[in-house]
Amino acid sequence: MALHDRELSLSFVGDAEMLEINSQYRGKDATTNVLSFAMDDGDSTFVSPLLGDVIISCDTAAREAIERGVSLDQRYSQLLVHGILHLAGYDHELGEEEEEAMAEKSIELLRLIEPDADLDYF
Repeated sequence: MALHDRELSLSFVGDAEMLEINSQYRGKDATTNVLSFAMDDGDSTFVSPLLGDVIISCDTAAREAIERGVSLDQRYSQLLVHGILHLAGYDHELGEEEEEAMAEKSIELLRLIEPDADLDYF
C-alpha cells in the first residue's frame, strides 16, 4: 500500500497531556511540541491503512510561534509536516545526513502548503 493511500490520526493536546504521552511512551519527563507514532514497524508484512498518529501540543506550539515570529497556523504546519515525515520514515535523530534530508523535504512541503510564508525547517 502506497503512502498516498493511507490515513493518519491527528490530535491536538495541551502540555499536560503531551507530558503524559511523552513520559509513558518515550520515558521523557517533559512536554514536547510534536510526537509521531507509526502504525507499522517496517518489519511486518501487514500494512495498515492507518499510517500512524501525529500529536501536537497546542500550548507548546503557541509559545514557539511567538518565539519564532510566525503565526500559530504556520507553526502548526511546520509541526504537522515534521510529524508526517517521521511517519514516512524520515528521522533527524539518526545523524546529520538524515537531518539534512528531512529538512529539505520539510521545506519542500511547507512551500506547497504555506506558499506565502518563508518558513524554515521545524
